[in-house]
Amino acid sequence: MALVVGVLGVGYRLVLTWYTVPASNSDEATFGLAALHIAQGRELPVFLYGQRYMGTLESYLAAPLLAVTGPSWPVLRLPLLALYAVFLWLMYRLTRRICSPWFAVLVVGLLALGSERVVRDQVMAVGGRPEVKVAVPLMLLVVVGLARGTIARRWLAVGLFGLLAGLALWSDWLIVPYLATAGVALLWAVRRELLGWAGALLVAGFAVGVAPMVRDNLVAPPGQDSWSVLRQISTTDGPVPSWSRRLDGSLLEGVPLATGLCPADGCSGWQRWFGLAYPLLLLAAAVVAVVAYRQSAGRGGRVGPVVHLALVAGAALTLLSYARSPLAATDPLGNARYLSVLSLSLPAVLWPLWSAAVAGRRRTTGAVRRVTGGLAGAALTALAATALAATVAFATGGYVPGRVEERDARRLAAALRDAGLHEVYGEYWTCNRLVFNTAEEVVCGVLADDLSPGRNRIPAYWWRLARAERPGYVLVADDPAERRLRDLLGAEADAALRAEIGGYRVYHPAVPPRPWR
Repeated sequence: MALVVGVLGVGYRLVLTWYTVPASNSDEATFGLAALHIAQGRELPVFLYGQRYMGTLESYLAAPLLAVTGPSWPVLRLPLLALYAVFLWLMYRLTRRICSPWFAVLVVGLLALGSERVVRDQVMAVGGRPEVKVAVPLMLLVVVGLARGTIARRWLAVGLFGLLAGLALWSDWLIVPYLATAGVALLWAVRRELLGWAGALLVAGFAVGVAPMVRDNLVAPPGQDSWSVLRQISTTDGPVPSWSRRLDGSLLEGVPLATGLCPADGCSGWQRWFGLAYPLLLLAAAVVAVVAYRQSAGRGGRVGPVVHLALVAGAALTLLSYARSPLAATDPLGNARYLSVLSLSLPAVLWPLWSAAVAGRRRTTGAVRRVTGGLAGAALTALAATALAATVAFATGGYVPGRVEERDARRLAAALRDAGLHEVYGEYWTCNRLVFNTAEEVVCGVLADDLSPGRNRIPAYWWRLARAERPGYVLVADDPAERRLRDLLGAEADAALRAEIGGYRVYHPAVPPRPWR
């Protein structure tokens, strides 16, 4: 049954990948451009261009495929689809080993569903999350195998644990809470062995995995190392929103969005119930795990509750870290992606509900337990139904605006190539997607709303534009940047307008205005 459900989940995402749903964007294009540069042997980037804390493992995975096909959104996403399939399999194995077989089927079923927010985090090459969500369950399976004595080559398994931890840390710092709790679980399982060769291999594996990040940070200019960049991102100007507002954004918007219960444009009141229940479920899961630990004997019997506690602690620390950020209050819709790793804790979070529902169905159960079991079963049913409704809403029409946007972006790329425009200025969400769509035949320099230099992730494009005698401008119709350009062009604005494609306008003035000079 789990295999059937998993195949349906992968097939659903394969269809979406083929049609480039969700729509591509310039963040994803930057990973694609890095993959092209790797494939061509031009560069070997450790971090994403202009973002020195996000590892480029996704680009390295896609590079061999793009070397054969050239720029292609579906091909760029194929390695992530494969990672998602592996993630489903690992989550089934882990859940089966620490919980029960039929509960593992339920977990796979919930993970197979996918609203836009969930699918976006799983199949789009926007950094970190797909690969780290494979690493953690594999690390915890190593812990379970070591504790139960089912792994023959124990030293190598510990070394693999370290390698996965290092690669995950390089890929995405969001996974740090789960790496920490998995590390504590490993220490509990084999603490004596870590004093010998197993500990040496653990350190060696971690060093190999994290080596690219360490090397890059050693040669980074002052203030451009990963830790400094992350501190700059975490610093916010102005007053910090209150804890109540941040918790509201984290629980009532972030958790339902990250778990696939809402459309990407926000949660309705009835879809927010799981966010309210989430802290209570974490607490219940921790209590159940502690009780199970005390009732069990030996490492093999107790490793299940230990892994449960690791998953609960990982979710709690992730949620707390997110709630500390002002973005949880000021932009919960745009930043719910930072909670996507909570899916790792789904087995632990839902296990108390499943246990209560199963206990309530026994004939010897008292009235109180039957009522509790009925409520737990209703909660699981409501969760599945809400996730299914969000998936159906997306699959039956929620993707349409993105398809229109994607079509317009490709029409724009074709029009510029046909017109012979090879250097253009544009806004951030236009530029790198345009460059990827044209295989760098067209390069784009990013401008801000006032036509000052914007966020140019690849400086070489900007410098090429600086040398161009007559670059064009590709701007979103009626946006501040387009209005500013028309003001600068004055009476020549209409004559400089060459095309209007979807929501874009293409200008090619005889004398290009560059107000920053």
